[in-house]
Amino acid sequence: MRDFILQCFRSFMPQQSAVDRFERMRACVGALFGIFLTGLLTYLILPHEAAAIWLIAPMGASAVLLFAVPASPLAQPWSLIGGNLVAALVGVSCARLVAEPVLAAALAIALAIACMFVLRCIHPPSGAVALTAVLGGPTIQHMGYGFVLTPVLLNSALLLATALFFNNATGRRYPHAQQGEHRSQSYQTHQLHSVAPTERLGFSHEDLDVVLRRYNQVLDISRDDLEEIFLQTEMEAYHRRFGGATCADIMSRDVVAVEFATELSEAWEQMRLHRLQALPVIDRARRVIGILTKTDFLQQLDLQSYAGLRGKLQALLKRTPLMHSKKAEVAGQIMTRSVHTATVSTPIVKLVSLMADEGVHQIPVVDAAHKLVGMITQSDMVAALYAIKLKQMGRAA
Repeated sequence: MRDFILQCFRSFMPQQSAVDRFERMRACVGALFGIFLTGLLTYLILPHEAAAIWLIAPMGASAVLLFAVPASPLAQPWSLIGGNLVAALVGVSCARLVAEPVLAAALAIALAIACMFVLRCIHPPSGAVALTAVLGGPTIQHMGYGFVLTPVLLNSALLLATALFFNNATGRRYPHAQQGEHRSQSYQTHQLHSVAPTERLGFSHEDLDVVLRRYNQVLDISRDDLEEIFLQTEMEAYHRRFGGATCADIMSRDVVAVEFATELSEAWEQMRLHRLQALPVIDRARRVIGILTKTDFLQQLDLQSYAGLRGKLQALLKRTPLMHSKKAEVAGQIMTRSVHTATVSTPIVKLVSLMADEGVHQIPVVDAAHKLVGMITQSDMVAALYAIKLKQMGRAA
């Protein structure tokens, strides 16, 4: 019997929170900071009269959302301001039009929720605002629609201002952008539009939209945060399957590189000799400053067709005898300056979407001092993933 009672008791206990001690302390200090300043500033702004109300109780519930769960859709600025205003208007109206307090309170809550759904500003503490407007006593009843402006709007605006300052000052993005339905990312290759390779496996944006519509409930998490959690979970699963392989495990260490001042003819010869598609461009300290690809060469030729390709390429590679020429002469003049790099400790799973979806074919690998130590190509990635898969199949057998 005792075990049964303990089991029932444990079933009512929520799961332990995953947030750390700092986040809990941050939320507590934020609520202290927000409520204290809101009450103090309201006291200073409003007349010092006995009937004046400086702080209403629902602000305490709003503070929990704004400081403890600032990423929640229910805690965003429009939810706070819009929800509290519409709830106050509905509550005052019901109190004036319906004589029976219990019926007026029930109608106020129901109509406030309906209006918040329509205006997309659901804010749970606003229900308490509507209830306060009906059951707040003679002082609030005497204020009439003035209750909407002071203290409801004033309290809400001041609490929002403190939340904007405190959350951003303590490293929490607020307001937290609430994105609508995502469109599937188009994967563009040669003007063709298709689904990105990484979206052909796993879930897509549309899959999440379908499930959310089927779930048909209000979630206390934004759609973009939910999708990000799923994507991070997938990445963690990939990392576990691939055994934590890093760039250092699969990179080519014998790297051919050129410097900024390397002549184009020499850079092209290095590509041809070593059958390379790209060359990292480094400075004298071997830090990566760009990447030179065959595409960079072709872009200099302004080709409309392949006719005359050899002649135009030879003209590009030939050094101009003039001192001041508009024609590119060295690698640094035509290289791609925006270059993706990885470190020796970067897990290879983090490069999958980069190579598959963004069309990056080779990635220089750098050490802690940002010096070039290796190169990873798509062929290296395919070989590594294939080897890992064979190893897993061998273990399963």
